[in-house]
Amino acid sequence: MNEKWYAGVDLGGTTIKMAFISEYGELIKKWEIPTDTSDQGKNITKDIGKSIDEMLDALQVSKEKLNGIGMGAPGFIDLSRGFIYKAVNIGWVNFPLKERLEMETGLPVIVDNDANLAAVGEMWRGAGDGAKDLLCVTLGTGVGGGIVANGKILHGTNGMAGEIGHITAIAEGGAPCNCGKTGCIETIASATGISRLANEGLDAHPDSILHAAAAKEGGITSKDVFEACEQNDELALSILAEVGYHLGLMIANLSNAINPGKIVLGGGVSKAGDQLLKPVKANFEKFALPRVKEGAEFAIATLGNDAGVFGGAWMAKRSCEETKM
Repeated sequence: MNEKWYAGVDLGGTTIKMAFISEYGELIKKWEIPTDTSDQGKNITKDIGKSIDEMLDALQVSKEKLNGIGMGAPGFIDLSRGFIYKAVNIGWVNFPLKERLEMETGLPVIVDNDANLAAVGEMWRGAGDGAKDLLCVTLGTGVGGGIVANGKILHGTNGMAGEIGHITAIAEGGAPCNCGKTGCIETIASATGISRLANEGLDAHPDSILHAAAAKEGGITSKDVFEACEQNDELALSILAEVGYHLGLMIANLSNAINPGKIVLGGGVSKAGDQLLKPVKANFEKFALPRVKEGAEFAIATLGNDAGVFGGAWMAKRSCEETKM
């Protein structure tokens, strides 16, 4: 059988997730290796190349089976060159990722932002269900996402399109964000943002059960807040209402601009399910244009940690197809 495979690679600060995926989106094999951030991450591409070779050997498959590699990386990226300007958690500064990985593997490589790859992964094999116009919002430690329009990731002039987490939600007096601005949606709707809102609200809610969570090691987590909501805790419910308002408004404003068919919520915070989805949808419907509401369907991401490797394989597949044209 002549079916080709693609390697999807999702680089994180702790682990590198990898997978072999068929051209039809079938997951052949997935695995992960530790991320070696020593010496400014200079060994990472070598580790990836070695691991791919070792897995092919273990599967008794020739390297000719692989058509290319799609890799997601954090940080600021020159997409045309696969060049990383800066990835703080990895240690890369002005790092030629595409060039190094092609040298280590002998395969064509395409590099994109990790959040973008998660978006196209969900589009291809996840909750996006093949939708060509899709908005993916990832709610984790921060807020990320990607915008797919007519089946293509929007990158913008210099690769900054889709920086959803840094849309301003509170124009004046908002909390500081890691990006250097204040009032970003990330300061509200992320796991750290929800924790911050809970801690700030404790004094005004002396009877809240979240006081007990604040006393434990690690303090209040977003999970604590959602669990408190199930017990009708007043503080937790007010936080959920605030998060739902700002997130629903932000998604509505984006949707009025791009008119998506699918709006996918992913990341750890999205595991709250309907607790989060209901207030977000209610505020989305309040602020979105009627025709935009009619065309949009909400869904919770289904691929979890596999979204990035599926997205990487899809990008590599698409790049190979375009090269043949």
